Amino acid sequence: MKRDADAESAFTEFAAASRARLRNTAYLLCGDWDRASDHVQEALIRVYVAWPRLQRQGRELAYARRTVVNVFLDASRRRSSSEQPFAVTPEVPSPEDVARGVSDRAALMTALARLPERQRACVVLRYFEDLDVRETAATLGCHEGTVKSQTSRALASLRVMFAEASRDELVAAGEENQPW
Repeated sequence: MKRDADAESAFTEFAAASRARLRNTAYLLCGDWDRASDHVQEALIRVYVAWPRLQRQGRELAYARRTVVNVFLDASRRRSSSEQPFAVTPEVPSPEDVARGVSDRAALMTALARLPERQRACVVLRYFEDLDVRETAATLGCHEGTVKSQTSRALASLRVMFAEASRDELVAAGEENQPW
């Protein structure tokens, strides 16, 4: 397939400009920066294939975001016979006191990991990507009512998780189980 230099240049600019944001979204979905990078790379490959059509429609970022979610969902459906970490890397202490922020983030990531994938995707797109219900439904390829019900169930589950367990218990559970 032959592509012109302008299309190649436009895709390169788009990929460079959107990679960090897409990686943040992927991280919130999967909880691992390396896997998030893999998901974004796979998504950008898919975007590249569809690039000429996307440029005509002007919805490049929306398509890329949806593709990241689809890559995440596809990966979560596959059997986990792929790479598994085998050793824990020692952590270097920070000179700043960031323990509270780290433990809050860990508790949130553990709670998000306990949600079913579709509910997690709804929460991430609605509250971290700041998409409205219509945009979230379009990204996930479902009805607006589905987004509303999945988001409602997810928020109810998160409230129960945080009400029943302290932040420290969620952090400890996340360290033990690593559901990602």
